[in-house]
Amino acid sequence: MIRIEKMDRTKIIAAVLAASLTTAALYAAPGMKADADGDKIVTKTEALAQADARFAKMDVNGDGTLNSADRTAMAKKHFAEMDSDKNGAISETEFLAAHEARIAERRDRHVQRAGQSNGDAKGHRPERHMGGHGRGGMKMLALADSNGDKAVTQAEFRKAAEVRFAKADTDNDGTITAAERKSMRKDRWDRRPPPPESGAK
Repeated sequence: MIRIEKMDRTKIIAAVLAASLTTAALYAAPGMKADADGDKIVTKTEALAQADARFAKMDVNGDGTLNSADRTAMAKKHFAEMDSDKNGAISETEFLAAHEARIAERRDRHVQRAGQSNGDAKGHRPERHMGGHGRGGMKMLALADSNGDKAVTQAEFRKAAEVRFAKADTDNDGTITAAERKSMRKDRWDRRPPPPESGAK
């Protein structure tokens, strides 16, 4: 049995937290999920509404900023969700159940996105292309933190969303089309750093 003691909760959940709270997907340029009216075109209004909703979800303690306090609160929340029998430890069964639930949730989201985009997202895994294991998200957090205080306000978050929208809106018509999203994904893929050489230290 895998036992996670109370004193180790935050440290052990840290990796899961980094991916869930600071994942690049949360800062990604607007995609089909932002398309509130389902017309396959994302307007700036829709993109900012999506950004506001994401900010509210990430601001776990509701203080109007994204900072280390939210990471700690999210870590505790994840631990409580995994600890189904509430005994202060996570058994192997609980750990595997939580893992399977996350896999199923991601699979469902991917299928839904593929269906909504009518093939635009076919074969595309946003989490990988956007650095979904937390590193890309951390970089984007730093970019959104315009004053360098290690906290992101809603105004900073919105500004970052506006910048990314403008970058994706290549023809400057105030909307992001499926073609622009496809071009944006290809550009990100092309700019990915090469993998390390085999045997490199």
